[in-house]
Amino acid sequence: MHVVITGASGLVGGALIGKLRERSVPVTAISRNPRAHTALSGVNWAGWDGLTDAVAGAAAVVHLAGEGIVDQRWNSARKAELRQSRIDTTRAVVQAIQASGEKPGALISASAIGYYGSRVERESTEAAVPGDDFLARLCVDWEAEAQGSGVRTVNARIGVILATEGGALPRLLMPFKLGLGGPIGRGQAWWSWVHIDDVVGAILYAIERNDVEGAINLTAPKPVRNVDFSRALGRALRRPALMPVPPLALKLMLGEGAGVLLASQRILPTRTLDLGYRYQFADIDAALSDLVG
Repeated sequence: MHVVITGASGLVGGALIGKLRERSVPVTAISRNPRAHTALSGVNWAGWDGLTDAVAGAAAVVHLAGEGIVDQRWNSARKAELRQSRIDTTRAVVQAIQASGEKPGALISASAIGYYGSRVERESTEAAVPGDDFLARLCVDWEAEAQGSGVRTVNARIGVILATEGGALPRLLMPFKLGLGGPIGRGQAWWSWVHIDDVVGAILYAIERNDVEGAINLTAPKPVRNVDFSRALGRALRRPALMPVPPLALKLMLGEGAGVLLASQRILPTRTLDLGYRYQFADIDAALSDLVG
């Protein structure tokens, strides 16, 4: 068994490499600058120019490459970068698979719950129609680009990842530790969160199971309102969670990109569960206690 990972230096990529190394599974990690990475046992860093050779005969290709959605303030140039970093790299992966002499077993291509739009108040599953804002259109095009490789393809629509090494959680910890944490605005927005261990666990499950194909939501089965998330984080840290964050402050920092944090998305992983994956962390208190308690 051999797995190829793009975006391997990111949050999910790094965690996935760790689990594969625990299982002694050889990994080829694709990077724009492979020489910049420290050599690890069982991990071969390669450039994008070696992608076709790398994917040949692999058990799976896990495509995670893409610029960070809320790393910078959005403007027209940044939005173009967000599209290019996903659409162009996905096209390159598909072309490499098509050109490889021995096809890999599967393509697991990242997507996001932004697919459903920023206002999803009712419980929505993988069968829901896409939204019509920037992120929704990006996700639709991103997923479409992943088709046509000729191998089993999974579009993993990932929710708000909770992890100590990256994602939204580290940004929230300091104000909570100082007793200044609280919900965003009135806290009524739905957050479809997922523990990093379940993101990795579901990807490994998709690699191993030939019946996993198409779109799957990687979100915990119990989404919570932002106010309930804030209270759970306060409980885990034994700190108050009473100071609301003004939405205007996020808009001033991130521009249009603040919509990612202000979105209300009540997404359920119905198909993921139907395919047999069982979450390690289905409850927000258990997840936050594991990460920061």
